[in-house]
Amino acid sequence: MDPSSSSESLESLVLPAELPAFGHAMKEYFHFDPEYINLNHGSYGSLPRLVSAWCNALSDKIETNPDLFMRLTYQPMLVAVREKVASFIGVSDVSEVVLVPNASHGVNTVLRNFIWEAGDVIVSCNTTYGSVSRTAQYISDVPPHPEIAQFTLLFPTTKEDIISRWREHLRSVRERVGKNAKIVAVIDAIISTPGALLPWEDMADICREFEVWSVVDAAHAIGQQSGIKLDEVKPDFWISNCHKWLFAKRGVAVLYVPKRNQHIVKSSFPTSATYISPEDRTGLNFVEQFEWNGTIDLVPYFSISAALDFRKWLGSEGAINEYCHKLAIEGGKALAKVLNTKVMDEDGQFTAHMVNVVMPLPGHLKPTVELDLMFKQKLLVEHKAYATHCYHNGMWWARCSAQVWNEVEDFQKLGKVLLTVCSEIKEEYRRN
Repeated sequence: MDPSSSSESLESLVLPAELPAFGHAMKEYFHFDPEYINLNHGSYGSLPRLVSAWCNALSDKIETNPDLFMRLTYQPMLVAVREKVASFIGVSDVSEVVLVPNASHGVNTVLRNFIWEAGDVIVSCNTTYGSVSRTAQYISDVPPHPEIAQFTLLFPTTKEDIISRWREHLRSVRERVGKNAKIVAVIDAIISTPGALLPWEDMADICREFEVWSVVDAAHAIGQQSGIKLDEVKPDFWISNCHKWLFAKRGVAVLYVPKRNQHIVKSSFPTSATYISPEDRTGLNFVEQFEWNGTIDLVPYFSISAALDFRKWLGSEGAINEYCHKLAIEGGKALAKVLNTKVMDEDGQFTAHMVNVVMPLPGHLKPTVELDLMFKQKLLVEHKAYATHCYHNGMWWARCSAQVWNEVEDFQKLGKVLLTVCSEIKEEYRRN
Protein backbone atom coordinates (compact mmCIF):
# COMPACT_ATOMS: atom_id res chain seq x y z
CA MET A 1 0.00 0.00 0.00
CA ASP A 2 1.23 3.50 -0.75
CA PRO A 3 -0.40 6.93 -0.40
CA SER A 4 -1.26 7.06 -4.07
CA SER A 5 -3.35 3.90 -3.67
CA SER A 6 -5.59 5.40 -1.00
CA SER A 7 -8.39 6.06 -3.47
CA GLU A 8 -8.56 2.30 -4.17
CA SER A 9 -9.69 1.71 -0.58
CA LEU A 10 -12.66 3.96 -1.15
CA GLU A 11 -13.81 2.48 -4.43
CA SER A 12 -17.49 1.62 -4.67
CA LEU A 13 -18.73 -1.67 -3.33
CA VAL A 14 -19.01 -4.58 -5.71
CA LEU A 15 -22.78 -4.93 -5.61
CA PRO A 16 -25.09 -7.60 -7.07
CA ALA A 17 -26.93 -6.58 -10.20
CA GLU A 18 -30.32 -7.70 -8.90
CA LEU A 19 -31.87 -5.84 -5.99
CA PRO A 20 -34.14 -7.85 -3.68
CA ALA A 21 -37.45 -6.40 -2.59
CA PHE A 22 -37.58 -4.69 0.78
CA GLY A 23 -38.81 -6.97 3.53
CA HIS A 24 -37.64 -10.40 4.61
CA ALA A 25 -35.80 -10.97 1.32
CA MET A 26 -33.32 -8.32 2.50
CA LYS A 27 -32.26 -10.41 5.50
CA GLU A 28 -29.71 -12.36 3.46
CA TYR A 29 -27.73 -9.12 3.12
CA PHE A 30 -27.27 -8.88 6.90
CA HIS A 31 -25.71 -11.14 9.53
CA PHE A 32 -28.79 -11.90 11.63
CA ASP A 33 -29.52 -15.15 13.41
CA PRO A 34 -32.45 -16.52 11.35
CA GLU A 35 -34.51 -16.91 14.54
CA TYR A 36 -33.91 -13.36 15.77
CA ILE A 37 -36.73 -10.82 15.43
CA ASN A 38 -34.77 -7.55 15.22
CA LEU A 39 -36.95 -4.52 15.90
CA ASN A 40 -34.17 -2.62 17.66
CA HIS A 41 -31.93 -1.50 14.82
CA GLY A 42 -31.95 2.01 16.30
CA SER A 43 -29.80 1.25 19.33
CA TYR A 44 -26.63 -0.05 17.69
CA GLY A 45 -27.27 -0.25 13.97
CA SER A 46 -26.92 -3.37 11.84
CA LEU A 47 -23.97 -3.82 9.49
CA PRO A 48 -24.77 -5.10 5.99
CA ARG A 49 -22.73 -8.11 4.86
CA LEU A 50 -21.36 -6.22 1.87
CA VAL A 51 -20.18 -3.32 4.03
CA SER A 52 -18.77 -5.76 6.56
CA ALA A 53 -16.74 -7.55 3.86
CA TRP A 54 -15.48 -4.19 2.57
CA CYS A 55 -14.38 -3.25 6.08
CA ASN A 56 -12.62 -6.59 6.62
CA ALA A 57 -10.73 -6.22 3.35
CA LEU A 58 -9.61 -2.72 4.30
CA SER A 59 -8.53 -3.91 7.76
CA ASP A 60 -6.45 -6.66 6.17
CA LYS A 61 -4.85 -4.16 3.80
CA ILE A 62 -4.01 -1.80 6.68
CA GLU A 63 -2.27 -4.61 8.54
CA THR A 64 0.14 -5.21 5.64
CA ASN A 65 1.90 -2.00 6.68
CA PRO A 66 0.31 -0.25 9.69
CA ASP A 67 2.99 2.45 9.86
CA LEU A 68 2.46 3.49 6.26
CA PHE A 69 -1.28 3.62 6.74
CA MET A 70 -1.28 5.46 10.08
CA ARG A 71 1.39 7.97 9.09
CA LEU A 72 0.52 8.73 5.46
CA THR A 73 -2.29 6.84 3.77
CA TYR A 74 -5.23 7.45 6.08
CA GLN A 75 -5.37 11.23 5.76
CA PRO A 76 -6.55 11.65 2.14
CA MET A 77 -9.03 8.82 2.75
CA LEU A 78 -10.42 10.65 5.76
CA VAL A 79 -10.84 13.84 3.74
CA ALA A 80 -12.71 11.92 1.03
CA VAL A 81 -15.12 10.38 3.55
CA ARG A 82 -15.74 13.75 5.20
CA GLU A 83 -16.56 15.20 1.78
CA LYS A 84 -19.12 12.45 1.12
CA VAL A 85 -20.86 12.78 4.46
CA ALA A 86 -20.80 16.59 4.34
CA SER A 87 -22.61 16.49 1.01
CA PHE A 88 -25.11 13.98 2.43
CA ILE A 89 -26.13 16.32 5.28
CA GLY A 90 -26.20 19.46 3.17
CA VAL A 91 -22.93 21.09 4.24
CA SER A 92 -20.99 22.78 1.43
CA ASP A 93 -17.78 23.44 3.39
CA VAL A 94 -16.06 20.18 4.35
CA SER A 95 -13.94 22.03 6.94
CA GLU A 96 -17.11 22.26 9.05
CA VAL A 97 -17.47 18.47 9.31
CA VAL A 98 -15.29 16.05 11.28
CA LEU A 99 -15.73 12.49 12.54
CA VAL A 100 -15.81 11.27 16.15
CA PRO A 101 -16.43 7.81 17.70
CA ASN A 102 -20.09 8.35 18.65
CA ALA A 103 -22.71 11.01 19.33
CA SER A 104 -22.12 11.10 23.10
CA HIS A 105 -18.43 11.75 22.39
CA GLY A 106 -19.36 14.59 20.04
CA VAL A 107 -21.82 16.22 22.44
CA ASN A 108 -19.25 15.98 25.23
CA THR A 109 -16.67 17.61 22.97
CA VAL A 110 -18.96 20.58 22.45
CA LEU A 111 -20.32 21.01 25.98
CA ARG A 112 -16.93 20.63 27.68
CA ASN A 113 -15.37 23.25 25.40
CA PHE A 114 -17.63 26.07 26.54
CA ILE A 115 -15.99 28.37 29.09
CA TRP A 116 -18.67 28.25 31.76
CA GLU A 117 -19.27 31.13 34.15
CA ALA A 118 -21.44 31.59 37.21
CA GLY A 119 -25.00 32.32 36.10
CA ASP A 120 -24.79 30.38 32.84
CA VAL A 121 -27.52 27.87 32.00
CA ILE A 122 -27.72 24.49 30.25
CA VAL A 123 -31.19 23.69 28.91
CA SER A 124 -31.87 19.96 28.63
CA CYS A 125 -35.03 17.85 28.57
CA ASN A 126 -36.46 15.04 30.63
CA THR A 127 -36.08 12.96 27.45
CA THR A 128 -32.42 13.87 26.82
CA TYR A 129 -30.28 10.77 26.25
CA GLY A 130 -28.84 9.42 29.50
CA SER A 131 -25.13 10.04 28.96
CA VAL A 132 -25.83 13.52 27.57
CA SER A 133 -28.11 14.37 30.47
CA ARG A 134 -25.45 13.15 32.90
CA THR A 135 -22.81 15.21 31.10
CA ALA A 136 -24.90 18.33 31.63
CA GLN A 137 -25.35 17.37 35.29
CA TYR A 138 -21.61 16.83 35.74
CA ILE A 139 -20.82 20.23 34.25
CA SER A 140 -23.36 21.75 36.64
CA ASP A 141 -21.87 19.85 39.59
CA VAL A 142 -18.40 21.38 39.24
CA PRO A 143 -17.40 25.06 39.57
CA PRO A 144 -18.61 27.50 38.43
CA HIS A 145 -21.84 25.45 38.59
CA PRO A 146 -23.91 26.50 35.59
CA GLU A 147 -27.60 25.90 36.23
CA ILE A 148 -29.71 23.27 34.49
CA ALA A 149 -33.12 24.49 33.32
CA GLN A 150 -35.06 21.40 32.31
CA PHE A 151 -37.71 21.47 29.59
CA THR A 152 -40.37 18.81 30.00
CA LEU A 153 -41.72 16.76 27.11
CA LEU A 154 -44.64 14.44 27.77
CA PHE A 155 -46.12 12.34 24.98
CA PRO A 156 -48.70 12.19 23.47
CA THR A 157 -48.52 15.86 22.49
CA THR A 158 -48.38 18.04 19.37
CA LYS A 159 -45.58 19.81 17.56
CA GLU A 160 -47.43 23.10 17.99
CA ASP A 161 -47.46 22.64 21.75
CA ILE A 162 -43.75 21.77 21.85
CA ILE A 163 -42.77 24.78 19.76
CA SER A 164 -44.95 27.16 21.78
CA ARG A 165 -43.72 25.91 25.15
CA TRP A 166 -40.08 25.81 23.96
CA ARG A 167 -40.26 29.47 22.99
CA GLU A 168 -41.77 30.41 26.34
CA HIS A 169 -39.21 28.32 28.21
CA LEU A 170 -36.26 30.01 26.52
CA ARG A 171 -37.88 33.41 26.90
CA SER A 172 -38.36 32.81 30.62
CA VAL A 173 -34.78 31.61 31.13
CA ARG A 174 -33.33 34.54 29.21
CA GLU A 175 -35.40 37.09 31.10
CA ARG A 176 -34.43 35.53 34.42
CA VAL A 177 -30.64 35.31 33.87
CA GLY A 178 -30.21 38.48 31.82
CA LYS A 179 -28.64 39.23 28.47
CA ASN A 180 -25.04 38.54 29.46
CA ALA A 181 -25.44 34.98 30.71
CA LYS A 182 -24.58 32.11 28.42
CA ILE A 183 -27.46 29.72 27.64
CA VAL A 184 -26.73 26.44 25.84
CA ALA A 185 -29.68 24.26 24.79
CA VAL A 186 -29.33 20.55 24.05
CA ILE A 187 -31.99 19.52 21.52
CA ASP A 188 -32.76 16.00 20.35
CA ALA A 189 -33.43 15.72 16.64
CA ILE A 190 -35.03 12.34 17.28
CA ILE A 191 -35.49 11.31 20.90
CA SER A 192 -33.99 7.96 21.81
CA THR A 193 -36.76 6.87 24.18
CA PRO A 194 -39.51 7.24 23.36
CA GLY A 195 -38.45 7.30 19.69
CA ALA A 196 -39.92 10.57 18.48
CA LEU A 197 -38.93 13.00 15.73
CA LEU A 198 -38.89 16.51 17.20
CA PRO A 199 -39.31 19.80 15.31
CA TRP A 200 -35.64 20.43 15.99
CA GLU A 201 -35.21 22.82 13.09
CA ASP A 202 -37.85 25.14 14.58
CA MET A 203 -36.39 24.69 18.06
CA ALA A 204 -32.91 25.67 16.83
CA ASP A 205 -34.42 28.69 15.08
CA ILE A 206 -36.11 29.76 18.32
CA CYS A 207 -32.73 29.52 20.07
CA ARG A 208 -31.48 32.29 17.80
CA GLU A 209 -34.40 34.51 18.87
CA PHE A 210 -33.10 34.51 22.44
CA GLU A 211 -29.35 34.27 21.74
CA VAL A 212 -29.18 30.69 22.95
CA TRP A 213 -26.57 28.24 21.64
CA SER A 214 -28.18 25.18 20.00
CA VAL A 215 -26.46 21.80 20.39
CA VAL A 216 -28.46 19.28 18.37
CA ASP A 217 -28.04 15.68 19.48
CA ALA A 218 -29.02 14.09 16.17
CA ALA A 219 -27.80 10.60 17.10
CA HIS A 220 -30.71 8.95 15.26
CA ALA A 221 -31.14 11.46 12.45
CA ILE A 222 -28.71 10.64 9.65
CA GLY A 223 -30.19 7.84 7.56
CA GLN A 224 -33.57 8.13 9.27
CA GLN A 225 -34.55 11.73 8.51
CA SER A 226 -34.27 12.51 4.82
CA GLY A 227 -33.32 15.81 3.24
CA ILE A 228 -31.12 17.22 6.01
CA LYS A 229 -29.66 20.56 4.88
CA LEU A 230 -27.54 22.00 7.66
CA ASP A 231 -26.37 24.93 5.54
CA GLU A 232 -29.99 26.10 5.54
CA VAL A 233 -31.07 25.13 9.07
CA LYS A 234 -27.89 26.54 10.64
CA PRO A 235 -27.79 24.88 14.07
CA ASP A 236 -24.81 25.97 16.15
CA PHE A 237 -23.62 22.38 16.61
CA TRP A 238 -25.00 19.09 15.24
CA ILE A 239 -23.90 15.52 15.96
CA SER A 240 -25.22 12.27 14.42
CA ASN A 241 -24.24 8.60 14.63
CA CYS A 242 -23.45 7.02 11.26
CA HIS A 243 -23.39 3.47 12.64
CA LYS A 244 -27.10 3.55 13.48
CA TRP A 245 -29.40 4.27 10.55
CA LEU A 246 -26.74 4.93 7.89
CA PHE A 247 -25.35 1.33 7.98
CA ALA A 248 -21.73 2.28 8.76
CA LYS A 249 -19.61 0.12 11.07
CA ARG A 250 -19.69 0.81 14.82
CA GLY A 251 -18.74 3.33 15.96
CA VAL A 252 -18.58 6.62 14.08
CA ALA A 253 -20.46 9.90 14.24
CA VAL A 254 -20.34 13.13 12.29
CA LEU A 255 -19.75 16.37 14.19
CA TYR A 256 -20.80 19.57 12.42
CA VAL A 257 -19.36 22.84 13.70
CA PRO A 258 -19.79 25.81 11.35
CA LYS A 259 -16.77 28.10 11.07
CA ARG A 260 -18.59 30.83 12.97
CA ASN A 261 -18.52 28.57 16.06
CA GLN A 262 -15.20 26.78 15.74
CA HIS A 263 -13.63 29.18 18.22
CA ILE A 264 -15.83 27.51 20.86
CA VAL A 265 -14.38 24.04 20.21
CA LYS A 266 -10.84 24.92 21.18
CA SER A 267 -9.76 21.32 21.71
CA SER A 268 -10.69 17.92 20.41
CA PHE A 269 -11.52 15.29 23.01
CA PRO A 270 -9.00 13.94 23.89
CA THR A 271 -6.71 16.85 23.09
CA SER A 272 -4.70 16.29 19.92
CA ALA A 273 -0.96 16.76 19.47
CA THR A 274 -1.93 19.32 16.82
CA TYR A 275 -3.63 21.56 19.41
CA ILE A 276 -2.46 25.17 19.30
CA SER A 277 -3.19 27.62 22.12
CA PRO A 278 -5.81 30.11 20.89
CA GLU A 279 -3.48 33.02 21.54
CA ASP A 280 -0.88 31.47 19.25
CA ARG A 281 -3.20 30.54 16.37
CA THR A 282 -2.95 32.32 13.07
CA GLY A 283 -6.09 30.63 11.77
CA LEU A 284 -8.57 27.90 12.64
CA ASN A 285 -7.23 24.80 14.37
CA PHE A 286 -10.37 22.68 14.21
CA VAL A 287 -10.09 20.01 11.50
CA GLU A 288 -6.42 19.23 12.23
CA GLN A 289 -7.21 18.20 15.80
CA PHE A 290 -9.83 15.67 14.70
CA GLU A 291 -7.61 14.09 12.06
CA TRP A 292 -5.55 12.45 14.78
CA ASN A 293 -6.12 12.56 18.53
CA GLY A 294 -5.03 9.07 19.50
CA THR A 295 -4.84 5.61 17.95
CA ILE A 296 -8.23 4.11 17.13
CA ASP A 297 -9.57 1.77 14.48
CA LEU A 298 -10.29 4.14 11.59
CA VAL A 299 -12.10 1.52 9.50
CA PRO A 300 -15.53 2.51 10.95
CA TYR A 301 -14.85 6.07 9.80
CA PHE A 302 -14.07 4.96 6.25
CA SER A 303 -17.04 2.58 6.23
CA ILE A 304 -19.32 5.60 5.75
CA SER A 305 -18.29 5.55 2.10
CA ALA A 306 -19.27 1.90 1.68
CA ALA A 307 -22.51 2.43 3.62
CA LEU A 308 -23.53 5.28 1.33
CA ASP A 309 -22.79 3.09 -1.70
CA PHE A 310 -24.92 0.32 -0.20
CA ARG A 311 -27.80 2.71 0.41
CA LYS A 312 -27.55 3.97 -3.15
CA TRP A 313 -27.78 0.36 -4.37
CA LEU A 314 -30.95 -0.09 -2.30
CA GLY A 315 -32.61 2.43 -4.62
CA SER A 316 -32.54 5.90 -3.10
CA GLU A 317 -32.88 7.67 0.21
CA GLY A 318 -36.47 8.38 -0.72
CA ALA A 319 -37.24 4.70 -1.28
CA ILE A 320 -35.63 3.64 2.00
CA ASN A 321 -37.39 6.34 3.99
CA GLU A 322 -40.76 5.72 2.38
CA TYR A 323 -40.64 2.00 3.14
CA CYS A 324 -39.39 2.34 6.72
CA HIS A 325 -41.77 5.17 7.64
CA LYS A 326 -44.79 3.37 6.21
CA LEU A 327 -43.77 0.16 7.97
CA ALA A 328 -43.33 1.99 11.28
CA ILE A 329 -46.88 3.34 11.00
CA GLU A 330 -48.44 0.04 9.91
CA GLY A 331 -46.31 -2.10 12.19
CA GLY A 332 -47.11 0.08 15.20
CA LYS A 333 -50.83 -0.31 14.58
CA ALA A 334 -50.45 -4.07 14.15
CA LEU A 335 -48.49 -4.36 17.39
CA ALA A 336 -51.01 -2.23 19.28
CA LYS A 337 -53.79 -4.49 18.00
CA VAL A 338 -52.06 -7.62 19.30
CA LEU A 339 -51.38 -5.98 22.67
CA ASN A 340 -54.84 -4.38 22.78
CA THR A 341 -53.19 -1.02 23.57
CA LYS A 342 -52.35 2.05 21.47
CA VAL A 343 -49.54 3.81 19.63
CA MET A 344 -48.07 6.97 21.09
CA ASP A 345 -48.23 9.00 17.88
CA GLU A 346 -51.60 8.33 16.29
CA ASP A 347 -51.30 10.79 13.41
CA GLY A 348 -47.62 10.01 12.71
CA GLN A 349 -46.27 13.54 13.10
CA PHE A 350 -43.46 12.34 15.42
CA THR A 351 -42.77 9.10 13.57
CA ALA A 352 -39.77 8.63 11.31
CA HIS A 353 -38.61 4.99 11.38
CA MET A 354 -39.35 4.31 15.05
CA VAL A 355 -42.77 3.77 16.56
CA ASN A 356 -43.82 3.59 20.22
CA VAL A 357 -46.58 1.29 21.47
CA VAL A 358 -47.97 0.98 24.99
CA MET A 359 -47.15 -2.33 26.65
CA PRO A 360 -49.67 -4.05 28.96
CA LEU A 361 -47.84 -3.28 32.19
CA PRO A 362 -49.24 -1.24 35.11
CA GLY A 363 -48.02 2.34 35.34
CA HIS A 364 -47.21 2.01 39.03
CA LEU A 365 -44.47 -0.47 38.11
CA LYS A 366 -41.49 1.90 37.98
CA PRO A 367 -38.12 1.35 36.23
CA THR A 368 -35.45 -0.49 38.20
CA VAL A 369 -32.15 -2.16 37.32
CA GLU A 370 -33.75 -5.53 38.09
CA LEU A 371 -36.76 -4.91 35.85
CA ASP A 372 -34.54 -3.71 33.01
CA LEU A 373 -32.43 -6.86 33.23
CA MET A 374 -35.58 -9.00 33.36
CA PHE A 375 -36.83 -7.46 30.12
CA LYS A 376 -33.52 -8.02 28.36
CA GLN A 377 -33.13 -11.60 29.60
CA LYS A 378 -36.64 -12.65 28.65
CA LEU A 379 -36.70 -10.96 25.25
CA LEU A 380 -33.17 -11.60 24.03
CA VAL A 381 -32.31 -14.96 25.59
CA GLU A 382 -35.65 -16.71 26.01
CA HIS A 383 -37.50 -15.38 22.94
CA LYS A 384 -34.77 -14.11 20.55
CA ALA A 385 -36.64 -10.88 19.90
CA TYR A 386 -36.06 -7.31 20.90
CA ALA A 387 -37.47 -3.82 20.84
CA THR A 388 -36.36 -1.20 23.33
CA HIS A 389 -38.53 -0.83 26.40
CA CYS A 390 -38.96 2.48 28.21
CA TYR A 391 -41.09 4.15 30.85
CA HIS A 392 -42.54 7.53 29.91
CA ASN A 393 -45.41 9.65 31.21
CA GLY A 394 -46.68 6.92 33.53
CA MET A 395 -46.74 4.18 30.89
CA TRP A 396 -44.48 1.42 29.58
CA TRP A 397 -43.64 1.58 25.88
CA ALA A 398 -42.06 -0.66 23.27
CA ARG A 399 -39.94 1.42 20.89
CA CYS A 400 -39.75 -0.50 17.63
CA SER A 401 -37.37 0.24 14.76
CA ALA A 402 -38.61 -0.39 11.22
CA GLN A 403 -35.91 -1.33 8.71
CA VAL A 404 -35.67 -2.57 5.14
CA TRP A 405 -35.56 -6.23 6.26
CA ASN A 406 -38.70 -5.98 8.43
CA GLU A 407 -42.33 -6.65 7.60
CA VAL A 408 -45.56 -6.14 9.56
CA GLU A 409 -45.39 -9.80 10.54
CA ASP A 410 -42.35 -9.02 12.74
CA PHE A 411 -44.39 -6.56 14.78
CA GLN A 412 -47.16 -9.12 15.19
CA LYS A 413 -44.68 -11.78 16.34
CA LEU A 414 -43.15 -9.32 18.78
CA GLY A 415 -46.62 -8.60 20.11
CA LYS A 416 -47.16 -12.25 21.03
CA VAL A 417 -43.77 -12.31 22.75
CA LEU A 418 -44.53 -9.13 24.68
CA LEU A 419 -47.87 -10.50 25.85
CA THR A 420 -46.03 -13.46 27.37
CA VAL A 421 -43.19 -11.39 28.81
CA CYS A 422 -45.44 -8.72 30.34
CA SER A 423 -47.64 -11.42 31.87
CA GLU A 424 -44.59 -13.10 33.41
CA ILE A 425 -43.25 -9.78 34.75
CA LYS A 426 -46.59 -8.90 36.35
CA GLU A 427 -46.74 -12.32 37.98
CA GLU A 428 -43.16 -11.97 39.21
CA TYR A 429 -43.90 -8.64 40.86
CA ARG A 430 -47.15 -9.93 42.36
CA ARG A 431 -45.21 -12.71 44.10
CA ASN A 432 -42.68 -10.25 45.45
